[in-house]
Amino acid sequence: MKEVKCPHCKEIFKMDAAGYADIQKQIKDSEFESELHARLEAEQEKHKMQIELAKKEVAEEKTKESADKDKQIQRLKNEVESAEIKNKLEVNEAKSPLEKRIVELENQISSEETANKLIEKTRNESHQKELKSKQDIIDLKDDVISRIKDMKLKMSVKEIGEKLEQWCENQFNTLRASAFPGASFEKDNESVKEGDEAKGTKGDYIFREADSNGTEFISIMFEMKDKMDETTGKKNEDHLAKLDRDRIKKKCEYAVLVSMLEMENDLYNSGIVDKSHKYEKMYVVRPQNFIPILTLIRNEARKSLQIRNELAIYKSQNIDIENFENDLLDFQDKFGKNYLSAQTHFDKAIKQIDDSITKLEMVKKSLTTTGRQYRLANDKAQDLTIKKLTKKNPTMKAKFDKQKSEEE
Repeated sequence: MKEVKCPHCKEIFKMDAAGYADIQKQIKDSEFESELHARLEAEQEKHKMQIELAKKEVAEEKTKESADKDKQIQRLKNEVESAEIKNKLEVNEAKSPLEKRIVELENQISSEETANKLIEKTRNESHQKELKSKQDIIDLKDDVISRIKDMKLKMSVKEIGEKLEQWCENQFNTLRASAFPGASFEKDNESVKEGDEAKGTKGDYIFREADSNGTEFISIMFEMKDKMDETTGKKNEDHLAKLDRDRIKKKCEYAVLVSMLEMENDLYNSGIVDKSHKYEKMYVVRPQNFIPILTLIRNEARKSLQIRNELAIYKSQNIDIENFENDLLDFQDKFGKNYLSAQTHFDKAIKQIDDSITKLEMVKKSLTTTGRQYRLANDKAQDLTIKKLTKKNPTMKAKFDKQKSEEE
């Protein structure tokens, strides 16, 4: 038996070995429990501080990420607005000169329509004048026929033959002032040699007339053959080849043989005889048809000149229309290029926004994953037990196992 003194009441009492061991065990268990409780509280406090720190870091990270995201979105918005403004300016810059050109072309078309109306009016007036001119020609022809008939009564065939050239010239000069004010009817005095000819050849008269601009629109080579030429045995056909050569050498467009040969030939007595099937633009007439053939050829040439002028005007108008169409196509091409450029910038900005949104989605996903991990960590901390703490701590596990076995 051992004597044991109480530290509180100072009483001394005796205790055997079993009782002493029991008291000793109680003291040890109490100290262990106290130490274990203190360590658990310390671990829990430390874990709480880590959780609070993690929450604070997550909150700060979220705040920073949110601010960065707002800045990126605002930058992208500014880029999109800038691109839209730039596109509008490019489109306006492209449209402005082209719209001005369209207005000019519309005004030009309006002017051309006015010009077309004037041309139409002029054509109508010209047609009326042409009708009047034809009537004048008919009247003139009747007058010439009348005078020729009168002349035939006064002159013998021999006299007409001997004076045919002079007679034709007088007929022309009589009508020059009224019917041919701007024309010339002159003797062909210049001989032109052909090949090995010793002497040159020439026609009798050349008729030429030009328009108000000085452009020649008609030329006729005349050859006069009277009754005296019949003594050589030649006929009208025998003179046509030489007349055609003279026409070509003198650069005349038409050739006319005024002939009194073959007076019994009904073909030549019937009126104007066209020999163009043998020689280009060749005619044979009797003296009484001299003025009618001259007037007919000259008026047809004038009409042709008018048609050529109108064709030139129409050609000019067609060129203007073609230029308008080319300008319109050029406008469409430039506008299309500007549109494609603007569309490219716009698509690029949209793609950048989509890429930024994708990045932000990835950041959001990362933050969501981080938050989920913190939540799992918090759940694990809340689920912390002595068993889980000592599971991988052999020393603590041994003490717990020993205590448990002693309690049992």
